[in-house]
Amino acid sequence: MMAQTYTADVLVVGGGTGGTAAAIQAARRGARTILVSEFPWLGGMLTSAGVSAPDGNELEAFQTGLWGAFVRELQHQQPGGLDNSWVSFFSYDPRVGAKIFADWVQELPNLLWIQGQVPLEVFQEGNCVYGVRFADLTVKAKITLDATELGDLLALADIPHRWGWELHSEWRELSAPADFNSLTQRYPVQAPTWVVVMQDFGEAIAPEIPSAPNDSPSQLQFAGAWDDYGAEKFLNYGRLPGGLFMMNWPIHGNDYGKGLGRLIETEESRREFLQECLWHSQNFARFIQNQLGRRYGLAHDIFPTSPQSIGGGAFALHPYYRESRRLVGVTTVREQDILPMTGGMVASLNEDAIAIGNYPNDHHYPGVEFQVQPKSMLWGGRRTGTPFTIPYGCLIPLVTDGLLVCEKNISVSHIANGATRLQPVVMGIGQAAGMAAAICVELNLSPRNLLVRILQEALLQDKYAPAAIIPLLNLPPNHPDWLRWQMYYLYNPKNYPVSGNCPFSSPRQYYYLDSDDVILQNTYCFQGIFHRIAQQDYKFTITTPGIHRGHTLQIVTLRSHIDEQLQTLCDQQLLTISCRINHALNWLIVESICTA
Repeated sequence: MMAQTYTADVLVVGGGTGGTAAAIQAARRGARTILVSEFPWLGGMLTSAGVSAPDGNELEAFQTGLWGAFVRELQHQQPGGLDNSWVSFFSYDPRVGAKIFADWVQELPNLLWIQGQVPLEVFQEGNCVYGVRFADLTVKAKITLDATELGDLLALADIPHRWGWELHSEWRELSAPADFNSLTQRYPVQAPTWVVVMQDFGEAIAPEIPSAPNDSPSQLQFAGAWDDYGAEKFLNYGRLPGGLFMMNWPIHGNDYGKGLGRLIETEESRREFLQECLWHSQNFARFIQNQLGRRYGLAHDIFPTSPQSIGGGAFALHPYYRESRRLVGVTTVREQDILPMTGGMVASLNEDAIAIGNYPNDHHYPGVEFQVQPKSMLWGGRRTGTPFTIPYGCLIPLVTDGLLVCEKNISVSHIANGATRLQPVVMGIGQAAGMAAAICVELNLSPRNLLVRILQEALLQDKYAPAAIIPLLNLPPNHPDWLRWQMYYLYNPKNYPVSGNCPFSSPRQYYYLDSDDVILQNTYCFQGIFHRIAQQDYKFTITTPGIHRGHTLQIVTLRSHIDEQLQTLCDQQLLTISCRINHALNWLIVESICTA
């Protein structure tokens, strides 16, 4: 039987975080879009890879675009709320996230989603990509997006790309090594993790987790995994609703990095690596059960089974890949592009910015401590990452036309990838790539010829999910002047403040989620005593209601006007606060403050 041929304006290959966002945005813009995914769930890191406790872009000002829309939809649909873990402000059952993405796709009649296919060949004429062949179909498109987890289209089309480390001499990155060494050889890219979801069975006895073929009898590789935390805090790291635990633990845990080069050698070698990676997580789960008791076991039926995956059930459909092949693009994001400006809170602004991020630079090499330049700031009672921007040029190949990238395969250095790889950042990159592709179809342009100002204004003024492209810490997305200030710094980048703040005090009357009943039912009102421990370190002793009297908890916030209020309060001051409780860290996440 001959393979069917489809035609589209935009073809998105890969249904991960970036690809899902790109396909939805392109279709919402009006482009005839085809999304081809390997797995039956969309969302990648956020769902099918099981990382349903995402990191970064947690501040209210950065909850914009499709990322912000996804968070708000989670808050509506996740019973019990999102304050479950301490690694993230948003932890949820991955099945809820997968349903949200599937519903969004289903709403778009001009978006065709085809499952269970991987790319086999990229069609090119001259230096222009015009389609992709899969096992059972061929798709020809005006613009193709590589949204695969490992940058597979880059390899198939022989488009220049990177894999591995760059030395200090390449771009003068402060954290890059001077010479290749045992670390760079052992771990050419960051180690992935095959997430496994465990469950607290309470008084019942969980089924025994069997030993995987690559288990060591004593499981010494996991010894001391949570010694510095304690068992309860370890479990709370990735706690999900319903007595579930996301196991994505970096300390003697289930990061797996043996023979990483196999991921890009042959299909057989990749599958060999993937099987070992899953077995490693199975053995870690078995170790947890052996150490903490048969109360804990593998969760049932979290992930679907798929012919394309050795995962399913308690195991994610594929690993959480932290790094892939990386495009050689028109622009390359380097470490210095994500570090704070001298004396400032934010990184320098890219004039062709199309997405924002604020995660610290985090690298994973099992058994090895690797230090990078610090890029964090104190804000809202805790540490968060320095805000930075992603330039449009890192989505565009140096020479090839008709193609954009929109996953971890952007043009970025190995060092900077530790901050650009996070889920909300990749979702923003995907939204921008989808918008760019649709506009290129409208204007009959190649992506490199698209004026970035057209793309930026389209993202800011999108009627469904307007996305911030300028990181402004004190500008909530529902502020009536939000678009004006975004536009102002877009056209006047030299005026962008090193503080990351607009020149006004954050307006307290604007609440991003003030009409959301789901949030209100999980919000509590407490009276008590404020304690100023140190700069951006606050605690609160509850006096009323009586059931909580005497409890002292840490105060944090995601809202800029609350951050400003906290900085002005006096030690021992009496307050009434409205807040959510995160029991995993004993945090009060403050929504509003009334001073006595």
